[in-house]
Amino acid sequence: MKNTITICECFARDGLQHEKLFVPTGAKVSLIDRFTDIGFRRIEATSYSNPDKVPAFRDASDVLSGIRRGAGVHYKATCANLRSVTRALADLDAGYGATELSLLVSASESHSLRNLRADRATQWRNVAEMAKAAAGRFRLVGVISVAFGCPFEGRIDMTRVVEDAARFADIGAELLTVGDTTGFATPNLVRRLFTRLRAEVPQIVPVGHFHDTRGLGLANCMAAIESGCRLLDSAMGGVGGHPAQIQYGGGITGNVATEDLANMLEEEGLSTGLDLDALIEASRVSEQILGRELESRVARSGFGLAGLGRHV
Repeated sequence: MKNTITICECFARDGLQHEKLFVPTGAKVSLIDRFTDIGFRRIEATSYSNPDKVPAFRDASDVLSGIRRGAGVHYKATCANLRSVTRALADLDAGYGATELSLLVSASESHSLRNLRADRATQWRNVAEMAKAAAGRFRLVGVISVAFGCPFEGRIDMTRVVEDAARFADIGAELLTVGDTTGFATPNLVRRLFTRLRAEVPQIVPVGHFHDTRGLGLANCMAAIESGCRLLDSAMGGVGGHPAQIQYGGGITGNVATEDLANMLEEEGLSTGLDLDALIEASRVSEQILGRELESRVARSGFGLAGLGRHV
C-alpha cells in the first residue's frame, strides 16, 4: 500500500464550478460512470450548493440518482451549509445518496467572507452543526481552503491549518482536504505542513488538493507524497478553480490535470490502479463536453514509458 496512490477525480464538481455554461445531466452521469470504470476509488460527483448561487449543480440529486455505483467506490458531494446536509440525507434515504460529504472552511477570514459568506467563527459553528446532522451516515471530509496562501491576506499561518485539522477530527471528519486554492503552495511548504499534520493530528488522513496556477502542481503533489500523503485530488484537463460567479486570482486557476498526475505517478513506480487507455479516452470526452482543448500535457503528448504502447 505504500506505493499505491488514490486519486479523487474532481472534474464533475470542482472542475465544473468554474464553467459558465451548464453541462447537461446526462453528460455528467456518463462521464462519472467512465471514471468508475477507469478505476477511481473516490469521485467528486456534485455539490449541494444553492442552485441560485451555483447553477452548475442544480441537478445534484438527478446526477446522484443516475450514476452507476462501483463496488468500494466513494462518491463525494460538497456541502456548504446545513440545508445542503439536509438535501444529502434526503437523497441517501431515497437510495441514491453520496457516500462522502465535504464540509468547508477557509483558512483566512477574507476568503471565508468572500467564498462562504460567513466569517470563520460562524462557519465553524455551521460545520459543527452539519457534522452533527450527518449523524455518522457519511464519511466526512474536512476541507480547508487557501491553506497555503490567500489572495487577500497573503501567507497563512501553518499552525492555524493544523488547529483547523484538529477541529475537523474532533467533529468526526476522517479525511482532510488541504486546499491550495489559488496556487500559492511550494514543495517546501507542502513538506512542512504535511509533516506537521501527520505528526500532530494523526487521527485524520490528509488529502493533497493542489491547483496549478503557477506551474507547481505536480511538484507539490510529489512533495506531499514524500511526506507520507497517499490521497490526492485532481481533475481531467486541469479544469476548475473558484466558482464562475466569484472571481479572485488570475491566470489558469484549475486543478492539477489528472492525466499528467497519473503519468507522473506511474513513471515514478507508484500505482494508481487506473486504466490508462480508458483515462485518455475520458480526457477526450471531457474536452468534447466542454467544447475546447484543456490544459493536460499528456493529453497532447501521450503517456511516458510506463504507458508505452498507449497513444493519444
